[in-house]
Amino acid sequence: MTTPGDCQPGAGAPSVGSFPADGAPARAGAARTATARHDRRDRRVIDPATLPATGAWREGDDPRARRFAEIGALPLEAGGRLPHVRLAYETWGTLNEAGDNAVLVLHALTGDSHVTGHGPDDPDAGWWHQVVGPGRAIDTDRYFVIAPNVLGGCQGSTGPASSAPDGTPWGSRFPVLTVRDQVAAELELADQLGIERWALVVGASMGGHRVLEWAVTAPERVGAVAVVASCAQSSAEQIAWAHTQVAAIELDPGWRGGDYYDAAPGHGPHTGLGLARQIAHTTYRTPVELDQRFARLPQGGEEPLSGGRFAVQSYLDHHAGKLAERFDANSYLALTRTMMTHDVGRDRGGVEAALAQVTAETLVVAVDSDRLFFPAESERIAAAVPTAGPVAYVRSPFGHDGFLIEHDQVAALLGRFLRAVAPVARQSR
Repeated sequence: MTTPGDCQPGAGAPSVGSFPADGAPARAGAARTATARHDRRDRRVIDPATLPATGAWREGDDPRARRFAEIGALPLEAGGRLPHVRLAYETWGTLNEAGDNAVLVLHALTGDSHVTGHGPDDPDAGWWHQVVGPGRAIDTDRYFVIAPNVLGGCQGSTGPASSAPDGTPWGSRFPVLTVRDQVAAELELADQLGIERWALVVGASMGGHRVLEWAVTAPERVGAVAVVASCAQSSAEQIAWAHTQVAAIELDPGWRGGDYYDAAPGHGPHTGLGLARQIAHTTYRTPVELDQRFARLPQGGEEPLSGGRFAVQSYLDHHAGKLAERFDANSYLALTRTMMTHDVGRDRGGVEAALAQVTAETLVVAVDSDRLFFPAESERIAAAVPTAGPVAYVRSPFGHDGFLIEHDQVAALLGRFLRAVAPVARQSR
């Protein structure tokens, strides 16, 4: 549910207890001295006083390769409608004459449309560039890849930071969204792009929620689906973890009931958003990894007995600051609530009855150490979907974030599946 810059094993952490590049736990002696490849990353100290009220994309920001689809009014599952919806998206490759090579990639909670780079001059490689790109598992020389920023997000799609009809940000007035609303908007995007049927819809974590909704809502539009590290219905434990994150943001005085967009730099809900991220990030990793990397070591130059931090505290603080710099607190709330209410079986006779309707070829992938979306939830999906085979496992010590870190394993699984269900010829550039 994080992005690569957020999820790398050593991001912002001291070079102790780290994992080497191959993902195996470091030996106890080496853990105190070795700096893994993953640790050589951005370690800026982010000063909250300099942060704007929100990290949401704003009109006038450089969109790079971002495109926009005007969807119009969207009826909402919970009632009412959004009067005007825009989706930001990016594309790679070319739709072939047969129109049978389109792949939809759906991002996780704080991800965005920038799945992979747009050539060597792109300064941002993208959050899944090891999986998507020329010659990669999802080969952009063969497939037309589309990745939208989710409805409710903050990187160009309509969300709480967007302008309402009166010209001011939606803020506290932004309506409740569900996963089905998000998929309804993506269906409109597909229509505008002339995509009659996806060769593959793939997504992980929150993106996996939308994959399942696509498969049940519009089975005639989906040839194959890949659900990675996700679930068919949010559990009580997932709702409990989400509840504490929501509370962290709403209890921040800077949140101001959701109407903070005119706040001066440093006065937005950065503390609450950062705390929400720390709670979430703990669920994305594993006790084994944290113990191997950090143990009970103090942060360099700090003494916990005198009010200083342990190294693991510094690690979480770093991730809190990074998210506050680039994301919007209200979007975090809106998207977290879509995950809380996620239930593919709602008004469809229950989860098993809904999944029994899936006709698309289905790959279900679990991370064996995932403690946010436990492997049992992937097993439930595979057992209920008639076209699914056995669950494919990613073996990783990194927990839920294994889908972002174990690139070789994920790419191998997705590449093999895509070649089997939608073989297409390489296109000339």
